[in-house]
Amino acid sequence: MSRRYEITRIYKKVNRVPCMLYAPVQPDEKSHVAVILMHSGADYFETPQALALAERGYLCFTAHIRNAAETLDDRFLDLLQIVKYAKEYPGVKKVVLFGHSGGATLMSGYQAIAEKGSSFFQQGRHVINLDEMEEFIPADGVMLIDANFGNGVMTLLSMDPAVISEENGVRLDPDLDWLNPANGFDENGNYHYSEDFIKHYVSEQGKRMNRLIDYAQSRVREIEKGTGLFLDDEPMLIPGGEQMAFCNKVFPQLIRYFSHTEKAWNLIHQDDSVTEEIVHCVRDPRKPLNATCNLRMGALQTTVRNFLKSSAVRATPDFHYDETTLYGVDWTSSYCVTVGNSTYITCPMLLMGLTGGYEYIAAEHIWRQAVNCRDKTVAFVEGASHNFTADKKEYGDTVNSCFNYVDRWLESRYL
Repeated sequence: MSRRYEITRIYKKVNRVPCMLYAPVQPDEKSHVAVILMHSGADYFETPQALALAERGYLCFTAHIRNAAETLDDRFLDLLQIVKYAKEYPGVKKVVLFGHSGGATLMSGYQAIAEKGSSFFQQGRHVINLDEMEEFIPADGVMLIDANFGNGVMTLLSMDPAVISEENGVRLDPDLDWLNPANGFDENGNYHYSEDFIKHYVSEQGKRMNRLIDYAQSRVREIEKGTGLFLDDEPMLIPGGEQMAFCNKVFPQLIRYFSHTEKAWNLIHQDDSVTEEIVHCVRDPRKPLNATCNLRMGALQTTVRNFLKSSAVRATPDFHYDETTLYGVDWTSSYCVTVGNSTYITCPMLLMGLTGGYEYIAAEHIWRQAVNCRDKTVAFVEGASHNFTADKKEYGDTVNSCFNYVDRWLESRYL
């Protein structure tokens, strides 16, 4: 059982970044470890994850997302300011990054750039180069907790291949419309999609993503020549391209996909006991929404540069998935991809999945790709939803189980 500390919250402005510091009222040796929590798109200014960690004795810094139109590069710079501040904070000896969901894109990208050097990401290895910026200060560890595959991959998995024209979200190809009963959709949830349809659908998702990347890259070249619509950037509207969870397509409804891990891992139960086994997902099918026809709900409203920096990844001709694995993603074609970023990380990593949602499966992919990290721990929390609470009452206090494990990992590495 982890000790609970009384905490205080202190508002800080770190350069231009509004932050909240969660700190024990009576600090001890645990307060030598600072944890930074930040998302790539959502506002984690007041997040229960920070509260859970601070109650266990750690200093926690969270940040306010100021402008949703900013690129991932802009987020990196905000995070850099917080890392600098945390490194210099009185008593702090170690700084650890905490990336949840899409926050893992930000944290893994930052650490990869900090360890590999920004110049590595400015030499045409990715769909777009990293902006010119000062060198990043690496953190001492990274925790990726129910990370998704990365913002670029989640956009790919949300891409609607039935869109006929990039200027129209209403006119769809009926042969690729996954909500067309003729293709296997059933409004009562009794789906009967054929494997051929799923294979074709997913393949066309990859092809559309690659076409959009080609288009955006061509517009960036025009902008750089001074022949674009503007001198700095251009608007880009992608019908059926929003990556939010309710826009993820096909696999959230068909729970046979991403249904279990390939290897046996530590599975944390409600009594904090841990068993080693193949980890199975316990989620229910998600009811689909017809989002493509709606601008606000389904379209990715972005710019050509922001799309390439924050939402794009190359797919290869064999792009598909099954019960354990996502295939055919060029993981290192973009730095907005958590799995690919892990290739360059060498500091200790904690990878945790929450089995009440489908994002849990990314932990195994990250572990597999993190070939240069010698200290990487993988664990799963039985029955925890993507937001940490129990998917069903029978799984107990999954928040407590999760953060007790995180606490033990931090103690074993940094105290």
